[in-house]
Amino acid sequence: MDYKSAGVDIEAGYKSVELMKEYVKKTMREEVLGGLGGFSGAFSLAKIKNYEEPILLSGTDGCGTKVKLAFLMDKHDTIGIDAVAMCVNDVACAGGEPLFFLDYIACGKNYPEKIATIVKGVADGCIMSECALVGGETAEHPGLMPEDEYDLAGFSVGVVEKKDLITGADLADGDVLIGIASSGVHSNGFSLVRKVFEMTKESLDTYYDELGKTLGEALIEPTRIYVKALKAIKNSGVKVKACSHITGGGFYENVPRMLIDGKRAVIELNSFDVPPIFDLIKKTGNIADEMMYNTFNCGLGMVLAVDKADVDKTVKAINESGEKAFVVGKIINGEKGVDLV
Repeated sequence: MDYKSAGVDIEAGYKSVELMKEYVKKTMREEVLGGLGGFSGAFSLAKIKNYEEPILLSGTDGCGTKVKLAFLMDKHDTIGIDAVAMCVNDVACAGGEPLFFLDYIACGKNYPEKIATIVKGVADGCIMSECALVGGETAEHPGLMPEDEYDLAGFSVGVVEKKDLITGADLADGDVLIGIASSGVHSNGFSLVRKVFEMTKESLDTYYDELGKTLGEALIEPTRIYVKALKAIKNSGVKVKACSHITGGGFYENVPRMLIDGKRAVIELNSFDVPPIFDLIKKTGNIADEMMYNTFNCGLGMVLAVDKADVDKTVKAINESGEKAFVVGKIINGEKGVDLV
């Protein structure tokens, strides 16, 4: 009897690390000390000495049941982008610059090529957000998970000057809400999606004219990473007063999180483009509008508030960063919450 016969292949773990090294190297920043393979990732804080009042930010999340889609499609090269996006977008939402990222993969069986492909996606997400992939863990769980399945989660640390922290404290009546377009469903609401559509290869391979692609291609589209857009706004000289990453719970749960007591958000539903995948989900599942906006991002991955004098500069900065901006509403005095009108 040995560890391999018990279901854990140590040699496969070594091979996974070797295969992923080339992807990890592409994410390195000059602050990273040492290489892949140590017991911890080392990151120099020398540059932070130049900050007046540095604040560390952190975010951790996973991809939810979207990983089920990756299993069914046998497509594992973008799910890592989702894991990074869910963490670094939260850091950016507070005004921070993501510094480094770590991933955690739990699998029923370690297939080195598959694990390396997942990590390639993680590395791609880190490159998009300009943060370093300084470490991670691949855990083989025989008997706990089916051999062909895995779960993926991550953790990111960022930094921000205290004066640049986005808190919502300065929100005022008349401030304008700007939304940044999503790429689709992102990484939330897939438990409902999997009830709406039959999750089979045949169903996922079905082409829809309104989507311009197959159902599977539309659903697995990775989560947008908004780090560069938020950085572009800051570099334009605009102060973002409040910011919300539209994730699980949609608009009704996430928008109020960026508000202070006495301020209410009003979002105009005809002010932004709703990707066709949401119309298909709504129609196929016979889902009420309120439930759609309480579950999905419905076209806006991030919503932020700025002074009305800064609207044009903000929209320009977002668009020039490669994202798409919409003026979607305003802040009013009232009970903390959100109205979709």
